[in-house]
Amino acid sequence: MNYLRGFIPWIALAVVSTLGWQWGALAGLVLGGAMLVRARKAGMAADALILECSTVAFFTALTIWAFARPDSMLKDYIGALALSWLAVTAWTTLAVGRPFTTGVARRQAPPEVWDTYVFKRINVVITRAWSTAFTLSAAAMVVVISAGLGMVAALAVQFAGFVLPALFTAWYPGWARSRLTPAAHRA
Repeated sequence: MNYLRGFIPWIALAVVSTLGWQWGALAGLVLGGAMLVRARKAGMAADALILECSTVAFFTALTIWAFARPDSMLKDYIGALALSWLAVTAWTTLAVGRPFTTGVARRQAPPEVWDTYVFKRINVVITRAWSTAFTLSAAAMVVVISAGLGMVAALAVQFAGFVLPALFTAWYPGWARSRLTPAAHRA
């Protein structure tokens, strides 16, 4: 579950925003910034930190806006906005051929598999799953907010937007390796 660490600022936004969206934005910025600094100090390459860099960019802008315009109507749609940003980040990494999950996976996989078809394919599929989950969750958040379904429904949508792709991410690599490796085709 190491890949979930990158989403801690986003989860903090959802939780801390119940106290005020400015504080959720600030919590996300502090956590995202700390994670990025820690990763860089640990020697991680910038291309392995796509999610962290995107997180800091989003939370910097959001924190400035939230404190400058605390009564902005944007505060009502912060969950949808956050999920939309994550969706755009994830889809963009696919479009440029550098799925954001690759950097996370490289932290856990040995270097000799990084250039294999199986490793690359697994990361494309997992990034698509996250991209789809973020997109659908963002749309669901707009519906929840527009229909006035309340905080519980909003938190449930955001929770599902992270948990479902996380469960898929935990399950899929093993399943895919068993079917995509040459040894599996000989059996």
